[in-house]
Parts: sequence; C-alpha cells; structure tokens
Amino acid sequence: MSGGAAVEGLLRELAPQVLTRLVRRYGDFDSSEDAVQEALLAAAQQWPDEGVPENPRGWLVTVASRRLIEMVRSDAARRRREAGTAQREPPPGEQQPSADDSLTLLLLCCHPSLTPASQVALTLRAVGGLTTAEIARAYLVPEATIGQRISRAKQRITASGARFRLPSAEDRPRRIAGVLQVLYLVFNEGYTASSGAELVRTDLVAEAVRLARQLHAAVPEDGEAAGLLALMLLTDARRAARTRDDGALVPLAEQDRGRWDRNAIDEGLALVERTLASGPVGPYQLQAAIAAVHAEAPRAEDTDWPQILALYDLLRLTAPGPMVTLNRVVAVAMVHGAEEGLRLLREVEAEEALAGHHRVDAVRAHLLELVGDRTAAREAYLRAARRTLSVPEQRYLRSRAVALGE
Repeated sequence: MSGGAAVEGLLRELAPQVLTRLVRRYGDFDSSEDAVQEALLAAAQQWPDEGVPENPRGWLVTVASRRLIEMVRSDAARRRREAGTAQREPPPGEQQPSADDSLTLLLLCCHPSLTPASQVALTLRAVGGLTTAEIARAYLVPEATIGQRISRAKQRITASGARFRLPSAEDRPRRIAGVLQVLYLVFNEGYTASSGAELVRTDLVAEAVRLARQLHAAVPEDGEAAGLLALMLLTDARRAARTRDDGALVPLAEQDRGRWDRNAIDEGLALVERTLASGPVGPYQLQAAIAAVHAEAPRAEDTDWPQILALYDLLRLTAPGPMVTLNRVVAVAMVHGAEEGLRLLREVEAEEALAGHHRVDAVRAHLLELVGDRTAAREAYLRAARRTLSVPEQRYLRSRAVALGE
C-alpha cells in the first residue's frame, strides 16, 4: 500500500472518531463536521510529505477544534455561544472513542427527519469518512448535488433540535432499524451498481461492511445488526467469482465456488448460527440464512432449494417487497419446475413495484430458456438489457440472447 493510500485509510478510520469528539465537546454537529473536513484536508495534504504525527487523532482534534473556534469567533452573533463552549472545554488528554459514541453518530446521521438519500450521503461523509467527491463518484451524480444534500441534511438535523446522545430505550429499536436500512442501501448499491460501467463499487461495499461491523460491535445483542453483517459477508464472499477477466458477469449458478472467500463465509455462517438461535428472527437474519444456504452448497446443483423457498415464505410474511416476491418466484421454479415459476411470474408481474423492471424480464427469460422456448427467452433477455442501466448486466443479457439466437 502506498503512503498516500495508507494515509487515506487512516483518515477514513479517524474521521468519525474526531467528529464525535468535537460534537460531544461543542454540541454543534453542522459546524463540527465542517471543521473536521478542513482538518482532514490539511492532513491529506501534509502527512504524505511530512509523515503521520505520533498521535494522529489528537492532531486532527486539535486542528479541527482550532478551525471551529475560528469559525465561532468570526461570527459576532455567536460570541455568547463561544463563551459557553470555552466553559465546556474538557481537560487536555486523549479520550478514546466508545461504542456508544459510534452508535450515537450513526443514529444522528440516520435521523428520521432526513430522506433516505440524505441519510446515506451524510452517513458516508460523517461516519464513513468519504469525501463529497468520492460519494458523488460512487453514485454517479454531480459533486454539487451530494454537497447540497449533505448541507441540507446537517441543517435539518440542527433545526430538529437533535442532540448528540443516544435515544430513549423506547425509541432506540426504531432508530437502529433506520441505520440498518441505510447500511443495506449502501451495500446493495455497491454490490450491484444500479448504473455505470462497473458491476461492483468496492468502496461502497467495503464501507458498508465496516460500518455494519461497527454497528454490531455497538449493539451485539441486536439480532438484526448481526444478521445484516452476516448477509453482507456471505454475499460479498462471492465477489471474486462474479466477473470474468474481461469484466463479464457470471451468474451465481455458473460461478467457480473455489474462488469464494472462505474466511468471510465462515464468519458469516457463525453469525447466522448464533443469531437464529438467540431470539425473534427479522428480515436481515432471514436474508442472511438464505445466503448461508447458497454458501454451504459445494456445487450449484447441491443447493437446498426447498429450504430457500421456505425462508422466502417467511421473508414474504415479515418484510414483503418486490425483490422478495421476484426471488421467491425463482425459488418456486427451482423446487416445482419452470412452468410453475412462469405461472407465478404472470401473477405478480403486474404489481406496481415490479411493472417494467428489468429483473422481471431477466427472470422470465431464464425460465423460458429452461422450458425450451428459445425465441421468447431471447426476446425477454433483449428487453431486460434495454431496461437496465448497468453496463455489465446489459452485456450479460445480450450475450444470453445471442447464444439463444445461434
């Protein structure tokens, strides 16, 4: 790893720790986050040439605190607040970040007053340590758009009167559920990018897994936090086998399972075993259990599809959704035959959330291919290719259509 890359990784790790220190000390999330970003920028410019200081977190806290005080002093209307801030200044000394601080920051960035898009952007910036430009590149939107989204999110948090503290015991489960949803959205966008030339955006995947680990460490008793981490590990374990050397997509049934990450699978399976035995089961745990069934099959043909179908039946009851419906169709086809899958697909494809979705056409094409209707399957593959914005998916779907036209 180059010096610049090492510094970048260190800054990403330290960013949320420094931010929690400043927010706890000064109480202003908006100004604190701005000050931390300036400190990170200064470090990124200086440390590769001058070397990382002996106490990098302390260096960042000092620089960010100075910048925040300068910002306060520059505004005459906030002089009274500056005096209050000085009174709250803790004695010198390095305070270690706690699991509660990490959880509090995640909950603050996923405040219910924010839209999901704003929650994602603010979490990646404040907790993940990604720059605005990095987030914009990951989501293929202009940097100015992400900047405005983050700015509005911080202003809305301030306007809501939110404080840097854990929510009440009554409100905590609902707020943690919001964090889980944000991390799930980040992981899904990274694992199968919704648009662009790359199938996987590794920076988003890595950040989602890191934050899921952080959340699980903060609330080890939460089964859904463990389930989400297990789901990410078991799913991302397939990454190396998902594409060929030329970038072409490889479907799950055709992947070389010898290339799957066994360490990630073992960790994910252990999490699933512990969480399923510990209490009520939620949707992330059920999805992790489905991923575990796939991971445990040495070959695609060894997959326990009846068990997967049973898990999708449970998932449909606990967390119904369009992708759950569509994936259950595939499981039905694998257990009861492609004809039954096609019949069920005709029943569900009219649902508003699935109408016109390229994955419906892709599933239809696969099932038509299984029953031997090559012409209809080819047309469905081409239709799916036209409807997706993902270049690797387009190439794969068109290649399937070409193969059927031969």
